[in-house]
Amino acid sequence: MKLTSFRIKSLTVTAGLSFWFIIITLSLGKFSFELLAIFVSVTIIITQIFAAKISKGLDVFAIFNTKFFLGMLFVLVISIYGILFKILRIDLLRLKKQDETYWIDLENTEYNRIRKQY
Repeated sequence: MKLTSFRIKSLTVTAGLSFWFIIITLSLGKFSFELLAIFVSVTIIITQIFAAKISKGLDVFAIFNTKFFLGMLFVLVISIYGILFKILRIDLLRLKKQDETYWIDLENTEYNRIRKQY
């Protein structure tokens, strides 16, 4: 972000702030597209006017937004995988003995040269 122009920084911060605006107003039950349009237009105007003066603040906010949302995305994806594996009863580590499995049972093979399960 440090090499990006002030105008681009202000647009990205406006996008981040508008996303926060959507999240907060939806959680409060007060969301409307008119309010969103007013908020976005006021934020763009203010950040474009003062872009050169608040450049360091724009950097800090953009970095915070990026880390926060990527962290939330990571947690969400891991949680969805965990929930789906629990619902579908998928045991990735093969901790439980299952009667029906596609894995080779080494004790019942007549070939002693097989050492690994594929």
